[in-house]
Formats: sequence, structure tokens, C-alpha cells
Amino acid sequence: MHELAVCQGLMRQIELLAQREQAECITAIRLSIGPLSGVEPQLLADAFPIASAGSIAEGATLEVESQPIRVRCLTCGAESDATMNKLVCGSCGDFRTQLLSGDELLLTSVELERRQHA
Repeated sequence: MHELAVCQGLMRQIELLAQREQAECITAIRLSIGPLSGVEPQLLADAFPIASAGSIAEGATLEVESQPIRVRCLTCGAESDATMNKLVCGSCGDFRTQLLSGDELLLTSVELERRQHA
């Protein structure tokens, strides 16, 4: 279950962001994950409470948006959806394609509450 290590890395990014923004707490974290990222969203969601325990993000919600696998055909130029084991052009069927999305693991947004200055 490498998702715990991924969550711990995510928490390091969140802690740095919170420190930079002088946040009091993190209330929501949003991620964008593609099926080719090598990360299982449900396992990541299961690991999040463990990784965030005792941190500024403890109790925050974790929202994961799944991204489709998209390819651009290097032969006909069409862009189409593809599947995990079949990255072929949906228009002409050629196997020479360029991956456009589906392998990402992105921190897309963080909601936080800032400290009140006296």
C-alpha cells in the first residue's frame, strides 16, 4: 500500500503551503487522479486519516476527481478516450498515440482558514 507514502508526501506539501499562507487549519483538499497514475483513489482516501492525524489537515475532507485517459493520434490527429490497456486512436485505430491525460496525480486546490492578526 504505497498510497500511505503518497499521502505522507501530500501532507508535507500541505504543511508547507499552510505555513506559507499562515493557515490555522486546512478544511478541504482536492486531488485530480488518472487511472494510469499508479494510485488507487480508494486506498488513498483510506490512508488520508492516518497520514493527516495530528497535522494541520486533521479532519479535512479529501475530494478526489478522476480523470479520463485521453490520447492524441500521431497519424490522424484525432483526440479520443482510451482505456488502461488499449491506448489506441478512437478514430482510426492506430497505436501511435500521445497520452494527453490519465497519468496525473495533482493537488488541485486546498481550502484553509487563516490566523486572525490582532
